[in-house]
Amino acid sequence: MKKVLTVVISLLAVLVLAAGIFYVWAGMRVSALSARTIATHTVDFPVPFPLAHAEVDSLTSPDSAEQVTLARAIERGRHLLESRYVCTECHGATLGGGTMIDDPMIGAVLGPNITTGRGSVVLDYEPDDWDRAVRHGVAPSGRPTLMPAQDFQLMSDQELSDLLAYLGTMPPVDSEVAPVRIGPLGRVLLALGQIRFAADEIPSHEAPHPVMPPAAVASTEFGEHLAGVCVGCHRADLSGGPIVGGDPSWPPAANLTPHADGLGGWTYDDFVRAMREAKRPDGSDLLPPMGPVTNFTRNMRDTELEALWMYLESLPATPTPE
Repeated sequence: MKKVLTVVISLLAVLVLAAGIFYVWAGMRVSALSARTIATHTVDFPVPFPLAHAEVDSLTSPDSAEQVTLARAIERGRHLLESRYVCTECHGATLGGGTMIDDPMIGAVLGPNITTGRGSVVLDYEPDDWDRAVRHGVAPSGRPTLMPAQDFQLMSDQELSDLLAYLGTMPPVDSEVAPVRIGPLGRVLLALGQIRFAADEIPSHEAPHPVMPPAAVASTEFGEHLAGVCVGCHRADLSGGPIVGGDPSWPPAANLTPHADGLGGWTYDDFVRAMREAKRPDGSDLLPPMGPVTNFTRNMRDTELEALWMYLESLPATPTPE
């Protein structure tokens, strides 16, 4: 009996030692991943974006061009923030800071202050810094961040410029946001690649971005552009499945293709109800994170919803991955 107990204790000691060594390795691995410098291209664009020549020619007074340019950019940026680019979900209603993930095991990932108040992380940002942060998931230092940049690969220069024009109208918020804290499970998942930095999900950091978005009409081209913000949860082919790096309490993302696993039995009216009322065809509520996202998608224009539905309907019917 004593020999058996000795063997069991020895095995437990070996397992504890192995777990400790693994955890130390995971910490070193995460530190190395976080300390990398990731090179991206350099872009520049004006804020606000200039009017097209036809728009300038339509003005009654050329002297008003500057004011009209800014006003239209601000309005476009407001719509983007309120309907499609859900900045306030992570950065808070005032953009002075919010909560992305707060889980004892995963960690605390707080959206930073992006206003012009005390504690802001963007006070010295130039357009190329915003490009790296939003569309590459890379800080000005070159280090990777937890910004979900994979969702913004199709964001055009004009749209990013419009967002910055609108952010310029937001009141400054004095808020010091705590840095990212990675919990024990989060450290292991990052080390094993089960959670990845957005910068590592982007195929190329040298590929050019679109300068202008597609025409805002009911077309599959415009719909594909709109669907760019869906890939972070629903995967690149929009077939859904477990949300990599998401809150552990979230259910798998829905399949958005016309497959029987997904939207195969849906009508356009079902789709609109989901996007504006957070209801499935059977009347049940959409679960997080999609439920809260409908606080934004309900503000999408009819043309945007029509275009998005046209694109989703055009996709190959793909089964949901395991």
